[in-house]
Amino acid sequence: MAYIKLIDEQEAEGTLARVYDAARKRAGRVYNIFKIQSRSPEALKAFMQLHSAVIRRDSPLTRAQAEMIAVVVSKANGCHY
Repeated sequence: MAYIKLIDEQEAEGTLARVYDAARKRAGRVYNIFKIQSRSPEALKAFMQLHSAVIRRDSPLTRAQAEMIAVVVSKANGCHY
């Protein structure tokens, strides 16, 4: 299994610190699915925008349904997140 060293919240600086702060304000914490991209703060920022657009957009699905689909897809892909 591959290993990626995460940049923890206390070590984050600049763009990464701002992205982590936004995640904490939105969800109360920074989830590992976001931390795994901490080595590339700009990519993480773009991923969070994409995640927000997909999960929080106007849709016939509730947020809970969209999250459940994400869980099923992650499981099918062998991803523990």
